[in-house]
Amino acid sequence: MTQTLKRRLAALELATDGVLTPLSGGDSGAGLWRVDGTTPCIVKQDSPQRVAGEADGLRALGDACRDLIVPAVLAEDGDLLVMEALDGTGPRDAAALGAGLRQMHRDSREAGAEHGWPRDNACGLTPQPNASLADGRVFQRERRLLPLVRLCREQGLLDAALAERIERLAESLESWLPDVSPSLVHGDLWSGNVLFTPTGPAIIDPAIYRHYPEVDVAMLTLFGGPGDAFFEAYWNGERPADWERREALFQLYPLLNHLYLFGPGYLGSVSRVVDRVLAG
Repeated sequence: MTQTLKRRLAALELATDGVLTPLSGGDSGAGLWRVDGTTPCIVKQDSPQRVAGEADGLRALGDACRDLIVPAVLAEDGDLLVMEALDGTGPRDAAALGAGLRQMHRDSREAGAEHGWPRDNACGLTPQPNASLADGRVFQRERRLLPLVRLCREQGLLDAALAERIERLAESLESWLPDVSPSLVHGDLWSGNVLFTPTGPAIIDPAIYRHYPEVDVAMLTLFGGPGDAFFEAYWNGERPADWERREALFQLYPLLNHLYLFGPGYLGSVSRVVDRVLAG
């Protein structure tokens, strides 16, 4: 495999003088290597559709971010994606992460734009439908919550009672969640997809689309928390009064995805965030 990979990199006119070090492919199961040579890079091998979706996301984030670092796409070739390698040994700067994410969400917001994205992509191993809809509440219901409820039901991971409660929650969004002009969102911004480089925070492994910006903030709090400095910089005095309810809503989709991918260990978390949203 190493020699084949080196030949393919050479054909793309990328340096192959360095050592190829296998890395964990994470939840996606993709092949992943770091090349430490003249041009340090990360090489990912995955399905052509997933490679194209990730490359598209990295380019869109790179265009939208002024203050956050996004690895450059160096080459895209069928099932192979070659990206700039980043140094994740910098100091943790939660305030810079908050300010950078705020800038990306604010500057990418487009009045009159639809929620969604021109192409489908994936969140982890799960296909992510992104066909655009004008109303963000409808998008959250029809493109995020209900498709995963159906998938989890098909796998026997959700009982009828909890599925009905999620469906009721999804149908109630117009009663409390205002529609907004969508922002570009990373889409899978858990802490493992944030790197603190010597020159500032970076974001990697996107699953982008346009939607409520709180999608990214809720994901950052799902398995821990980015800290007070992050929130002070991100909200900048504009924290929504119903943030706790929005946080629970936007954590439901990734938790359903984890339930679908990893099994019933996430069932309790799904039930708890449903309780929080329905409690108002």
